[in-house]
Amino acid sequence: MPQFRWRRSGQDAALPADQPITLDRIGVVHNDVRDPRRHDWSRVRSRLVLRPALTPALAGLDGFSHVIVVTWLDRVSDDERRLLQVHPAGDASLPVCGVLALRTHHRPNPIGVSIVAIERIDAATVHVRGLDVIDGTPVLDLKPYIPHYDSVPDARLPGWASS
Repeated sequence: MPQFRWRRSGQDAALPADQPITLDRIGVVHNDVRDPRRHDWSRVRSRLVLRPALTPALAGLDGFSHVIVVTWLDRVSDDERRLLQVHPAGDASLPVCGVLALRTHHRPNPIGVSIVAIERIDAATVHVRGLDVIDGTPVLDLKPYIPHYDSVPDARLPGWASS
C-alpha cells in the first residue's frame, strides 16, 4: 500500500503529474468474508476499526444513516492493475469496456468506494452493513452520505448496465 506524504505549501501551484502520491490507512475492515467472488454484499456486516487517535474525527457521524467508505483494494495483483479493458462482471455476453467505465477492482489504482448503512459507532469502530470488501482491507477515508450532494436523480446508464 502506498504511503502518501505529499504536503502542499502556499507556493505550490500543483503537484507534478509524475510525482507519486502516498496515503496512510486510517483503519481496517473486519468481517467474515475471505473470498469476494459472487457474494451477497447486502447482508455483510463489517467493522471499520480506525486508529484510536481518530475517535474525535467520528463526532457527529452517528447522526447519518449512511457513510461513503473509501478503501484500498490491497489484494489486486499488478497484472490485474494493468488491465485496461474487461467484460463487465466477467460476462462475455456483455461488451468489453474500459476499466474506468466499470465498478471493477481491475484499475490502475485499486481504490474502492462504497455507500453503506451505519449500524452503530463504538469509540473508533464504525459498524456497517453492505460493504463490498473482504476482511483486512485497508480503509483510506470515510465521508458522510448526503443525498442532495451524493445522489443524481437523472443519471444516465448505458443499455448493458441498465438491466
